[in-house]
Amino acid sequence: MRTALIGYGLGGAAFHAPFLSTTPGLTLSAVVTGNPERRAEVASRYPEAELIASVDEVWRRADEFDLVVVTTPNRFHAAHARTALEHGLNAVVDKPFAASAAEARELADLATSRGLLLAPFHNRRWDGDFRTVARLVGEGALGDVHRFESRFERWRPEVKDGWKESGDPADLGSIVFDLGTHLVDQAVALFGRPTSVYAEVRALRPGAQAHDDAFLALTHPSGTVSHLWASALVASLGPRFRVLGNRSAFVKYGMDPQEEALKAGVVPGGEGWGEDPQDRWGVLGSEAVRTEPGTYQAFYAAIAAGQAPVPVADAVTGLEVLEAAFESARTGSTVSLV
Repeated sequence: MRTALIGYGLGGAAFHAPFLSTTPGLTLSAVVTGNPERRAEVASRYPEAELIASVDEVWRRADEFDLVVVTTPNRFHAAHARTALEHGLNAVVDKPFAASAAEARELADLATSRGLLLAPFHNRRWDGDFRTVARLVGEGALGDVHRFESRFERWRPEVKDGWKESGDPADLGSIVFDLGTHLVDQAVALFGRPTSVYAEVRALRPGAQAHDDAFLALTHPSGTVSHLWASALVASLGPRFRVLGNRSAFVKYGMDPQEEALKAGVVPGGEGWGEDPQDRWGVLGSEAVRTEPGTYQAFYAAIAAGQAPVPVADAVTGLEVLEAAFESARTGSTVSLV
């Protein structure tokens, strides 16, 4: 599949280009970026990829590509995905998939009507620690899970310049759209669409215009409750996962190693890829459990096979949850999704 990567910020450079260039069946044919430094990096790392300065050129030359990967700033995700589909191109869309559940449904309908592949890039389903949790839950090692705790916490007390810190709602800069998307998607993947949502969403850091701290509580049809935290102002980090069942509990600290490896320029998929150091394995009861290897490469392997690794319906559900979370935080009430 001849692929045009639209955007080459952190997402394009670390999470997309390395896999587009190494996955059998995919070709990183072009990268769209007008930034001189990023263009120089692309030319050095991916000399076979054409550099394109404007996304409009991709649309004009749509017959030269099979797949578009959208990793532009959040406010452009849905618009670029829609234009790609209208030009007959399959599309992978970084998170958040759209600004609203309604917009996501429209994209799904358009892709279906055109017979095109459309996939939300929810790559955290292939984090090694999450794969470990999913395995333990699936095997019944915890018994019936009554509470699933999941955190993306950071210590970044200073506000940085950039659209992710923007207070303009159109920029979708809230931490709920950023880290919250992954937290909700993982909870949905494990326990299904929740029946109710309660949330607390705040901007805590001096000068912060976008939300930088959030807590979401989701109640799932089984009765399982997901407690999800995302914050940039945590000086003492909690466990990445704490999963409580009626037979045992699983606790895991530390982040999946794939992101840092990708930022360091490591080519994905080699020996030891995605392996967690033994001193960071989680604990089931009192027993250490080896972390499943992280496998981000599985996402694009599925794309190359013509499959959507994450159903668009799950992205719609996730956006319904985020909308309910914002309403809950505004009103102080629990919002029903039934």
